[in-house]
Amino acid sequence: MLTLTFLGTGSAFAKRNFNSNALVEAWRDGPDRQSAPDATLLIDFGVTGPLALHALMGVAGFEYLRCGASADYRRIERVFVTHTHFDHVGGLEELAFCNLHVQRDDGGEPRRPMLLSGAPVIERLWEQSLRGGLGVLHGRAACLEDYFEAAAIDVGDGRGFRLLDRYRLDLFATDHIRLAEPYDWPSYGLCVRDESSGRSSFYSGDTRHDPAAFGPMLAAADVSFHEVQLGDEEDPVHARLDQLRLWPPEVRRRIWLYHYSDDWDAPRFASVAGEFAGFARPGRRYVLFD
Repeated sequence: MLTLTFLGTGSAFAKRNFNSNALVEAWRDGPDRQSAPDATLLIDFGVTGPLALHALMGVAGFEYLRCGASADYRRIERVFVTHTHFDHVGGLEELAFCNLHVQRDDGGEPRRPMLLSGAPVIERLWEQSLRGGLGVLHGRAACLEDYFEAAAIDVGDGRGFRLLDRYRLDLFATDHIRLAEPYDWPSYGLCVRDESSGRSSFYSGDTRHDPAAFGPMLAAADVSFHEVQLGDEEDPVHARLDQLRLWPPEVRRRIWLYHYSDDWDAPRFASVAGEFAGFARPGRRYVLFD
């Protein structure tokens, strides 16, 4: 079984539902028969990530994330980074420092979770986001490998990365922020495949509405998570709700919307529950494959 639980579902500036980061759990038998998953992966860990993970450890079924009064970062084996905006990477400094200085393994060694993304994101992540806080250890300069086992993944190589051998996760480029033309600033989404059943799931990451690029993946997925912008800006860097409404009903009903603003539960959005799978909510396990 593969499940996905949002730590938060809010947009970058939302205050009610934390940043849109997610915990993927791979299970051999399932959460009803296991106290903890066999493998874990965070999809992003933004500035509200530490607080959201702390809240999640108090939810029934997530007790394994607790270490005394704190969240147990040793349970996070992998982190996939979609892109380097603060709401997606702002919590990585805390995760790194806790693994190095506070929550070492039973042998006293620091934990280094695997850090996964396309090479352009990993390069920018250290130089432009993390080096300012993590770049110095006592008595020496530090590097990314002091904290993480970095693994760059090529988009479209057909290999991706795996959880429990059975589940393959492939990157695809997203058209989020542009310097001069589409895809010239690196950001990614994930297509998740169960190689045992042939079924798939879709996670958009931050992106403009881009059906030409990943329409077939979205249409084929049994369950999808697509970011949404509830406003009506003319040149959005996120997919607007009115644009996502253009998908056929049979596709929309399999799409959970996330990365929404704090007014998501206003009366004018009440129809979303009937048009889509609904607004994804923090702390709820969504089954990708059983």
